Amino acid sequence: MRRIVVTDNVSLDGVMQAPGRPDEDTRDGFTRGGWALPYQDPVLGRKMGEGMASTGALLLGRRTYLDFAGYWPRQTGNPFTPVLDALPKYVASTTLTEPLPWVNSHLLKEDVIEAVRELKAQPGPDIAVLGSGELVRSLRRHGLVDAYVLLVHPLVLGNGRRLFADGDAPGELRLVDSVTTTTGVVVATYEPA
Repeated sequence: MRRIVVTDNVSLDGVMQAPGRPDEDTRDGFTRGGWALPYQDPVLGRKMGEGMASTGALLLGRRTYLDFAGYWPRQTGNPFTPVLDALPKYVASTTLTEPLPWVNSHLLKEDVIEAVRELKAQPGPDIAVLGSGELVRSLRRHGLVDAYVLLVHPLVLGNGRRLFADGDAPGELRLVDSVTTTTGVVVATYEPA
């Protein structure tokens, strides 16, 4: 059985919106895009590399998929690009149609939760969810997340879309690993308690 592992950048106040670029996600007037970039360091790079090494597929929501598909295939000098290109990418969307623009992409369009259950039931390495806040919340509601790798950045953004939204069902997690980077990011791995 495969595991679903959510990996997300979050601020201390739980914001996950647009960590990578100023133009990544400006919904609701969000102007702090790119907030995670100043915190990159070799420790974080190593931890992300370790995560990618145990990943056999990506599971992405529509918005994250379209952002990644428009960005990563053009990053020719980045060592993550060939890895991401080679991975199967499963996309949860009711509005996209095939063929999808990024190589090795597969659309989950009908019952996404049932499709994810079927993917999890197959033998193989982890399935990574990156970004994809709405998808993460849906997977959590259905008990499908096996681990959260949260990159907790030492800043408060004050507004923006959060990983765990107001009104989400309560739940407990247990810490199974943590590493602090030289820039103060805590890479915390949690599993459902």
